[in-house]
Formats: sequence, C-alpha cells, structure tokens
Amino acid sequence: MRSIVTVIFNERQRLEYVVDVDASPERQSEAQEWLEATWLRLECEPLRHSGKVLLLDKVLGVADSVGYAGFVRNEDRAQEFAVQVATALGRPVINIDLPGLTVGF
Repeated sequence: MRSIVTVIFNERQRLEYVVDVDASPERQSEAQEWLEATWLRLECEPLRHSGKVLLLDKVLGVADSVGYAGFVRNEDRAQEFAVQVATALGRPVINIDLPGLTVGF
C-alpha cells in the first residue's frame, strides 16, 4: 500500500513523505509497538488530562518530540517514522497537524 504522510509543524514548516508499506495485521501490530516504544523512549507526555494515551496521541507526541529540525537532520529517522505511522494507521493519506493537535485521514 502506498501512503502519503504529511507532518505540519507550523504555518511555514511542513514535511511530506510518500511511503510504501506492508498492510498485514502482523506488521500493523509491530508498527503500533514501535510507536509505543518510541513514545516512551522520547519521554513524551500524555495530551489528555485523564492520562489516557491513544495511538493518535503517540503519533502526535513522537512527531512533536522529534520536531521539524530533527526530521530534516535525520532523513532515515523521518522515513522510518512515516513508514511506521502509515503501517500502524493503515490509511493512504495521513495529515499530522501539530498546532491543531489532530491526525486526519
């Protein structure tokens, strides 16, 4: 499956990645585990006052922690993020809007 992952950091900074992913259930589960492990490694904070962390919160947290400069400096890391997000979410178009705190499809 081909996916387009766009990360919007602010009005002037956005990055777009076109990735091919394996959409199998096993691979989707592995990608979700990757997001969980990365979210923990980067010491991301829960977005909700309840402390509950959803998959989309992990996507937002990891993108925010790495930041625009981090993605630009490390293209391999950025590509890996895009592949893992596309695989975990299983959607052809994913828009990660950090200022709006939303992930749209």
